[in-house]
This record gives sequence, C-alpha cells and structure tokens, in this order.
Amino acid sequence: MIRPIRHLAPRPAALCVPIAALTASLLLTGCGGGAEAAAGHASAAPGHASAAPGQASGAPARSGTSSLPEVSLKETPKQVTRTLPQELPGLGPKTLAEVPSETRQAVVVTGRGENSPLSTVVLYERTEAGWEAGAHWPAHNARDGWSDHHMAGDLRSPIGVYGLTDAGGLLPDPGSRLPYDRSGGFTVSGTGFEGEPLAGSFDYVIAIDYNRTPGTSPLDWTRPLGSARGGGIWLHVDHGGPTHGCVSLRKDRMKELLRALDPDLHPVVVMGDAASLSR
Repeated sequence: MIRPIRHLAPRPAALCVPIAALTASLLLTGCGGGAEAAAGHASAAPGHASAAPGQASGAPARSGTSSLPEVSLKETPKQVTRTLPQELPGLGPKTLAEVPSETRQAVVVTGRGENSPLSTVVLYERTEAGWEAGAHWPAHNARDGWSDHHMAGDLRSPIGVYGLTDAGGLLPDPGSRLPYDRSGGFTVSGTGFEGEPLAGSFDYVIAIDYNRTPGTSPLDWTRPLGSARGGGIWLHVDHGGPTHGCVSLRKDRMKELLRALDPDLHPVVVMGDAASLSR
C-alpha cells in the first residue's frame, strides 16, 4: 500500500543562542551596534566579520540597528569651584575692625573656652578670592584662659589683634623672614604647671606685639602700657602644658610658622576664646 507523502512544514531556525556566545557578540559589536554578528548566524552582514568558527549556521540574519541609545564610557571631569570667605571666619564686627586693612596674613588663635588653656591655631592668607586657611594646629594658651584686660601674673592670655614683627630663639634661624634674634637669653629651665619640663620652650619664639615696642628683639622688656599690664607674650614651642600668658605650638609647627610669616604681608595674630572673637 502506497501511503500518501505528507508535506512537512519547515522547521524554524533555532531561537536559543548560547549565553556565552551572545555576550561575546555584544562585546565585539558594542552597545547599540546591532546584532549582525550574534552567535548562531551563518554569516555576518556585509562589511562585518564572519561568525566565529564552531558557531551554528542557518539562523536568518537580522537587519537594522538596535533602538538602545549609545552609552559613553568617558567620564566628564567635574569642575570644583572653591568659595573662600571674604572675612576671617569666626570673627565678629568688633574684632574684624581691629584687623588692619593692609594685613594679608593672620594667625587666628581660637580658645576652647573663656577659662580653658586649650586652643586651635590657623594661619590664614588673603588672596584675590578671599581668606585661605592653612592647617589647624592644636595649641596651649594661659592656664586660666583669656582676658580682655591682661595684667601681669593673672595667668590669662590677652584677647585682641596684635602685630607679629619680630622673632628669635635659642636655636639658629630656621629660615624666618621676620627679623630673628638668636640669643642665649632664650634659655629656660624648671617645670610647668603640670610638672612638665620647660627646657626648649624658647628654642623658637615669635613676639606678639602686646605691650612691647615693635622692631625690637622679643627679649626687649620695654612696656609702653606699664609693667603692671604684663608683657613678654610670645608664640613659642609647646612644653606640654598651659602657659603663663603665651600661646605655644609643637616645635615643627613653630618652624613652619616662622618660615611662612612674611613681613610684607603685615601679619597679625588674632587671639581669644571663640565667644570673645565672635563679638
């Protein structure tokens, strides 16, 4: 018996594409580059490379490009604009009024509290864009804090704005641009309030122009306001405890400060507890 021949419908091309091959194709063509080179294609579209050996053939090539948008892997650098303060931060109108108009460098000493011996020092320099701050350095001030009316022996540091015109020390000049007086008169001994040795505290000093004559050695004891108002207020090397009235910084910081201060920029020190400076 002769059976009638059944016409078989043509089998559709395989629709499944191995994931690894598809991934390789995408890496080769790029995002939005079409799928002409996808695995399973018998041949590449005109102008494209042929399918890799070993890939199945017979799947119809798809024409056209993908509707996916192209993705750029290039990063556009972000431009950061720094806005510097036009006035020294933390200072109120009364304190700012005491800063000379020609001043371009200011050492701001901000006490932690009215009766605290702890403070922070920042060197600011005025640029065309505003006041630019340097590093923040921990410091000590007088044992009992701060005073608006410093007196000899009150164990408080004077609040105010004072010039920085002269320097000196027991050690050789480390590169100061201020006049530097090296002298054995900067020798100190004994112990501080917490039993710490004072030796080396005056290796480097910068005279604070409180009740003194600018343009003289820090060792000059002239007192224009009278001896009762105290004097000999310096920035000097920290000995690890409170001072009698000075402000003290670590030795390496004092060397940095000596090298940084420029008499042509008319440097000053602005010193006091935070609440007083904000007035």
